Parts: sequence; structure tokens; C-alpha cells
Amino acid sequence: MANGNGTGRRAGLDADDILDRALALVEAEGAAALTMRRLAAELGVATTSIYWHVGNRDDLVTAAIRRHGDRVARTPVDGDTPRQRVLHVARLIWQNSLEHREVTRLAAEHGASTLHARPLELAMARELEAAGVVGEAARDAMRAITACVGGFIVAGLRADLTPEPLQRTTVLVDDDGAADLDPSTRAALAEPADLPAVFEETMRAVVDSVVPADLSANAYL
Repeated sequence: MANGNGTGRRAGLDADDILDRALALVEAEGAAALTMRRLAAELGVATTSIYWHVGNRDDLVTAAIRRHGDRVARTPVDGDTPRQRVLHVARLIWQNSLEHREVTRLAAEHGASTLHARPLELAMARELEAAGVVGEAARDAMRAITACVGGFIVAGLRADLTPEPLQRTTVLVDDDGAADLDPSTRAALAEPADLPAVFEETMRAVVDSVVPADLSANAYL
């Protein structure tokens, strides 16, 4: 509870405590649960304490998203080759966005998706430069990779809200307008997508197209 000193602040409470509890609340119950009143109740303080430490709700959300991004960026980048390391960062962005999907949705609602992914995107830029991909080539590579990853994030989040029958490409072929398609194509399109497998295959092709395999013959240098 509040400490009774008239400030509404709890002894020992700091901004990190508030941000960690805010993130935990969002992860458990979604963005709508994150109100100043609810967060203060979770922490056992007056709402004025939240304002004093982190500002208003917009400030709180921005700081929480930044803290989450910094936290997931602590994961070491793995891989023996430049292509493997860039692919690993792309995979981290996608997997963390889905594993922490409520934080991802909060960032999108708040217009802070770029801030959410920024630490990992910086890690990717550094890996590209280490592979000799610099300047305009690095810019174009980043845009290609992040646009592709973003599409997979949208697909993964949308699956939560879409009835299973509509998650399949069956909807493309379940009427007479697709009668001209080969039966094997129609049957294949009716199968549910293995999104992780599609992600790996697609991202590997994108990364291979923008990151040289042989640094000694790097066309970007």
C-alpha cells in the first residue's frame, strides 16, 4: 500500500518495478488491462506514484515497450556464418514478437512497433556490416528482411483471431471460380500452412539474396 507520507509512493519502488509489472500485466491479460488504476492496485500504491515515476499512460507504454525491446535484445546472436547470424536475428524478431504477442499488439496500438523492434534491428544492422553489407546495400537488405519478417508477424497474430477454416487457403478454391486449377493444386492449397517452416524457407532465401556467402569475394565492399 502507499507509504502514508503523503506522496503516494512506496518505499523502494522504482521505475523498473513499475515497468516490469506493467509488462507482466499486459502479457497475462492484454493491453486493455493496462490502466493506471489497475497497475497502481497491482503494486499497492496510489496512482500518483505511477505518474511520479514514469509519467502518464503514454509515457508508461513507451517506456515499457523500450524496456521489453532491450530485454529481448540481450539474447546472444548465434551462427557460424554471416548468413546464419543475420537469419538468427530475423528469427529472434519473429519469435519474440509472437511469444510476447500482447506486448507486440500494445506496441502496434501505441504506434511504437519500430521502437519495439529497434534493439534487435540494430543488432541485425551490425551483423550486416560485419558481413560487409554497408551503406545503401545495408539499407536495402534491412528493408527486405524486416518487411518479410513483419509480414510473418502479422500472419502469426492474425491466426489468433481467425477461425481455423479461414486460416487455410481453402477459401481460395472452395468455389466454382477455381475450377480451372489442377486438382493437385487445389488439394495442396486446402492444407493448413506450417508457418514456422514457411518462415524458415522464405527468410533463408531472402537472407541468402542480400548477404554474401564468401566475404573474400564480397560484391558490397
